[in-house]
Amino acid sequence: MAIAFKQTKGKAQSNKVESFEYKDGDNTVRLFGGVLPRYIYWLKGSNNKDIPVECLAFDREQERFNNAETDHVQRFFPEVKCSWSYTVNCIDPKDGKAKVLNLKKKLFEQILTAAEDLGDPTDPDTGWDVVFKRVKTGPLPFNVEYQLKALACKPRALTEAEREVIAKEKSIDEKYPRPTPEDVLKTMERITKGDEDDGSDSTTDGEAVNELGQ
Repeated sequence: MAIAFKQTKGKAQSNKVESFEYKDGDNTVRLFGGVLPRYIYWLKGSNNKDIPVECLAFDREQERFNNAETDHVQRFFPEVKCSWSYTVNCIDPKDGKAKVLNLKKKLFEQILTAAEDLGDPTDPDTGWDVVFKRVKTGPLPFNVEYQLKALACKPRALTEAEREVIAKEKSIDEKYPRPTPEDVLKTMERITKGDEDDGSDSTTDGEAVNELGQ
């Protein structure tokens, strides 16, 4: 579809989204919408930045590896392994903004366990705020632990302001559409040639690179 002359930006628009930033100590988020299951390869670009590329051997809907689509990453980087990378939309109570929460695996498992008693945390009327603590366990970036504070996760209906924020927000699937094998192949060719765009995908914040599987 053509765009009116005065409406065009004259350049490609960024697809970056704002991610929730984990802090040491207590953290609180309100989840909404569905959870996006993915596995991600982290590849090094020419400027040594980490570039996330989705593993197409993993089926989002079935949550299993079925190799239904060609995984070009393995042909270019056979030594690289993909990592668990589930993502969900959330509201950050500190500023009331919608953000993307790049889940930590162990924290997600704790949320699932708590949901057996507390119900669906994403329900706008009977859902609950996810309250957890981030604890440093050592000097390295990945030396962290996440502890869900189940007793502080109280059911709470969303405010009108929060409902308005959610109504305007894109779904997590829209924010991160699944690439085609052709898309991934082009990315592999750009990376190997050293002319990749490191900022093309804001899949996960830098902290998540250092805390995979936590």
